[in-house]
Amino acid sequence: MKPVKKVIQFTDWDAALIEDATFEIAERHLEMEANVLRQARTQNYDSPYAFLNLPYDDALGQSVSRVAQATLALEPSMLIVIGIGGSNLGTKAVHDALNGIFYNELNATLKVYFADTTDPDMLTALVRIMETQLKQDRAVILNIVSKSGTTTETVANAALLLDLLKKYKKDSYHKYVVATTDENSKLWQVAQQEKFAALAIPANVGGRYSVMSAVGLFPLAMLGIDIKQLHEGARDITDSCLELSVEENPAARSATTIFGQYGKNIFIHNTFLFASELESLGKWYRQLVGESLGKEKNKAGRVVHVGITPTVAIGSTDLHSLAQLYLGGPYDTFTTFVTYASFATDITIPPAPELKSLDTNTQGLSLTHIMDAIARGVKVAYRNELRPFIAIELPEPSAYALGQFMQWKMIETVYLAYLLDLNPFDQPNVELYKRETRKILNHG
Repeated sequence: MKPVKKVIQFTDWDAALIEDATFEIAERHLEMEANVLRQARTQNYDSPYAFLNLPYDDALGQSVSRVAQATLALEPSMLIVIGIGGSNLGTKAVHDALNGIFYNELNATLKVYFADTTDPDMLTALVRIMETQLKQDRAVILNIVSKSGTTTETVANAALLLDLLKKYKKDSYHKYVVATTDENSKLWQVAQQEKFAALAIPANVGGRYSVMSAVGLFPLAMLGIDIKQLHEGARDITDSCLELSVEENPAARSATTIFGQYGKNIFIHNTFLFASELESLGKWYRQLVGESLGKEKNKAGRVVHVGITPTVAIGSTDLHSLAQLYLGGPYDTFTTFVTYASFATDITIPPAPELKSLDTNTQGLSLTHIMDAIARGVKVAYRNELRPFIAIELPEPSAYALGQFMQWKMIETVYLAYLLDLNPFDQPNVELYKRETRKILNHG
């Protein structure tokens, strides 16, 4: 008998304080977009919604697994993911959630680092770590990730780290580089010339929607994550997220809820995650929302300056830095709470006679029980103060659960963009800083 699949749970919809009429209006609008997404599911990668089909691509998983296995055969001690934004945020989100934020300290075989900025102090430290491994004749893998192949920060970091790799692996350095990019991009062409392993990103899959592609799958497979389960979780939630009924469609329902808040001048959406190792997941969602929904112009080209400001908080840490603001400040924030039904591990608080006078009724209780009590207490306080929220419960830290969560959030963002009359796949204003940066660099 097959094990029962543990699915994410959506709760506390009533705490969002959205009128039924809002859902009725949204359903009439979103039915058209849901049908567009349904059609996109039949078009493979030939539509702007191509990301929907990544979890169904068995050939993709197989090709990534082959490259990962060949790379692991080199017995590397270090993997460096060189990418920024959508090129590494999804990977880091899944890795941190499943392998833990202390992975490098606890893992003795393959350590991972993310070169996602040109901060000289950080890169200097990374170079020292990498050179220590190379001096010991260990293998270091560089995974260069850039959809365009020309991202300034990625190219600069790749040049720095590749130069060091060539110093110690003079005639064989090409074996230790994997490029993930659009087929026929400039990076792809370099990979062919240099005989690097190359993994293609489908042309219609944008960076912030690419975690289910080789962008995320290759490094995650290297790090022991079950990428088949990641895809399976995404597949299993997709059908419900394409339902025509908002009531039965969690992505449409959450998008409508956020849109309803926007209509009440609540422009901040706070993702409050009650697990330290989910912080990177919150940052992945932050980019997804920021780039997809922060727009100067609507689909018709009219200037609208629309946007929802995504923020990230971690429970219980940020209850001691931001709870006063959340519960006493302006009514300008909508919150999505994210909790686990069960953590991967648990610890019971032992008796501590020397702390008896400080006892807050925690001795003998498990940390899971204490965290659950705090999360429940926060939600009660939010209800009492009429602070709008919904809640999501992940069954456990698993690739399957994260696949569900991330696919749901990507589809939610598409629906929300439709309600706001925005293109969720472009980011024209990002080019403003890139253009000015190139001017400065070109003129010294």
